[in-house]
Amino acid sequence: MFKVTPWDLLTDSNSSINISIIMEFLSIDFSTNIGSLFIKTKNKTFMKILQSDKSHNDLLMKQILDFFAVNNLKFDDIAKIFVNQGPGNFSGLRTSLAIAKGISLSKNLKLFGYNTFLWSCAGFFKKKDTICCLINFREKYYIKKFDRKLISILSVQEVKIDEIIKKFKNEFIVIPDNIKKQYDEKILKNNNINTVNLDHNKLEFLQIKGLLNESLIKPLYLS
Repeated sequence: MFKVTPWDLLTDSNSSINISIIMEFLSIDFSTNIGSLFIKTKNKTFMKILQSDKSHNDLLMKQILDFFAVNNLKFDDIAKIFVNQGPGNFSGLRTSLAIAKGISLSKNLKLFGYNTFLWSCAGFFKKKDTICCLINFREKYYIKKFDRKLISILSVQEVKIDEIIKKFKNEFIVIPDNIKKQYDEKILKNNNINTVNLDHNKLEFLQIKGLLNESLIKPLYLS
């Protein structure tokens, strides 16, 4: 198992397009118990870790406003909002999507939705023929499969540990580093399992490639 480090530059080494385009955006990830806010503007980045639980959901807007204020930023400094659609906690997703939509409408900012399955695979665009992302949520495992251009070729499916080890043993599988401790050791010891850092900068690349949702931005709930 190897660790994938964040990108320093957004480039597509397998095409003629250089993706080192400067964007100004706010990203909101309130999908898990440890969420994050991320701002990129004027060649600078700012990040804040969030504790996402029921007692903090109602404070998310205040946390966003405080985040801007402490870094001497304004909503005029950004042009886009990226918001994580899940999978994740019902209340956290509902709160963050409602706030993202509210800011988008009131400040006339473009809104894009992303999910953790796609986000986790962003660093492997055109680097693998197929790639799977495995998410552990509420003690269940869910897998989603993409082709080399990160187009979905297998909808989200619930899988058991034995299936992951046997049925998907020849697949290239990624798991987010921030929830790695939730995975069974039987899974983690397999050579085809690779941990990835969830880097908000990768959302720029996904948006440029047209892989993010621009309409019907709703929570991704898992049963």
